[in-house]
Amino acid sequence: MTLSAPPERAQADGPRASNLMLRVASAAVLAPITLAITYWGGFAFYTLCALSAGAILWEWVSLVSHRADARVLAPGWLALFAAMLLIGLGWPAASIAAVAAGALAGAALVAVLPRSTDETSAPAWAAGGVIYAAALLIAPALLRSDPQWGWRVLVFLFANVWATDIFAFFCGRAIGGPLLWPRVSPKKTWAGAVGGLAGGVAASVVVAYASGVGNLGIVGGMACVLSVLAQAGDLFESAVKRRFGAKDASHLIPGHGGLMDRLDGFIFAALAALLIGMSHQGIAAPARGLLVW
Repeated sequence: MTLSAPPERAQADGPRASNLMLRVASAAVLAPITLAITYWGGFAFYTLCALSAGAILWEWVSLVSHRADARVLAPGWLALFAAMLLIGLGWPAASIAAVAAGALAGAALVAVLPRSTDETSAPAWAAGGVIYAAALLIAPALLRSDPQWGWRVLVFLFANVWATDIFAFFCGRAIGGPLLWPRVSPKKTWAGAVGGLAGGVAASVVVAYASGVGNLGIVGGMACVLSVLAQAGDLFESAVKRRFGAKDASHLIPGHGGLMDRLDGFIFAALAALLIGMSHQGIAAPARGLLVW
């Protein structure tokens, strides 16, 4: 005798399975393209980062303002384009200054040229969107600019963030248990967080070992910090979406939502990796500073 699932269970599992297949298919297409361009490096990689950052800014502005607000997008996109060129020319400090100018310009235009009394048009949200998007451009671009260690560091980061996301997803579904932060994310569990941390650290250490990196204990500690921050980035984006009543940042990626939904953890982890590397060996060698101890 064959036992069938209850109708309500079957209806719930159908969309979930379909969404999982979309996620897998999208990742199978996007991951190899991302790795290939990252390996190529140079302006090809900087352009990828700039385009992704521009899309992130559009999603952020559309989310917090409920429209594609040109007061923020115009100066923000101009600042991102300038930052890309300046990084390519080897002027990282100038790229940061360009982003700061774009954030201030967007905030000023929102304050001076208000379109409504909606609190989501606050200047702080405008400036925050430009800075958030710029982190996706500046952090990985500066890390990749190291000709010796840049590629290895980006693979290290990809392994950390991707494994954290994958293990958190499947451990959370398989084990369940208490929720991590129900007010912000109604599905993330402590089991998923711990599983994601373990997976992210393990994947990072494997990549570091395969890359010939020594002091794996220290590198494993770095991987632990980055995995925790990747999950913090996910929670941050969930909090922003909940604040503005949205489920997804957009619908750019089938099964995944928007770029913010996929890159939230990477943004936090990449920025932390850049700051750790810079604090260790300066702005000229952040990639080496992250992995070589």
